[in-house]
Amino acid sequence: MLLSHMGRVTSPSRPLPPVIVARDLRLTLGDGANRVEVLGGIDLTVPQGQTLALLGPSGSGKSSLMAVLSGLESASSGTLTVADEDFAGMDEDALARARRGRIGIVLQAFHLLPTMTALENVATPLELAGLDLARERAETELAAVGLAHRLSHYPAQLSGGEQQRVAIARALAPRPLLVFADEPTGNLDAATGGAIIDLLLTRRAEAEATLIIITHDEHLASRCERVVTLADGLIAHDSLSG
Repeated sequence: MLLSHMGRVTSPSRPLPPVIVARDLRLTLGDGANRVEVLGGIDLTVPQGQTLALLGPSGSGKSSLMAVLSGLESASSGTLTVADEDFAGMDEDALARARRGRIGIVLQAFHLLPTMTALENVATPLELAGLDLARERAETELAAVGLAHRLSHYPAQLSGGEQQRVAIARALAPRPLLVFADEPTGNLDAATGGAIIDLLLTRRAEAEATLIIITHDEHLASRCERVVTLADGLIAHDSLSG
């Protein structure tokens, strides 16, 4: 992967195998009169190593699509293969097992455990997953995001930008194939948010992971090599198709 002088991520010309293949993916919530179709039939293929933005306003379905693609939510119908696993055929427990080590998630609200230090927030999920040298790997990831001097600090002692750096380290520490970032700059000022996106793109490239950013910000979306725009639970435009 190459990062151009304009900060836009580019990929090699040779085709890469898909890490996500979704066909007629649908998500319906509620029952009876309250039944709402949130996703109305999504067809999406994401090659390994691609950076993709899911763009759209609130209510367009982009966060729901992320939840289904990442295994946090089960689709109502359709087929979905993620990292060679049949996500459509799995129950909640199986999805949780399939996510482990394969998928990293960065959220707008950071979701760090307040009673754990930065090091513990990154190392503990690695330990629970049974990975070797969890603390050493956590230290390496935190150093890579510029927080080697903050290992023993608790979230309340960190700025918003530093907390998001911890979240990025936590997401990338297991060396996942796929990283989702849901409005990763939503709680940050413009300057800090820009630095966080620079870091996220750089760390993703170094890890050779696929990155999907969920955002309503067209400028942020333009930092990715592909932009898929959602409207009313459907793909309204895909930059790869012109």
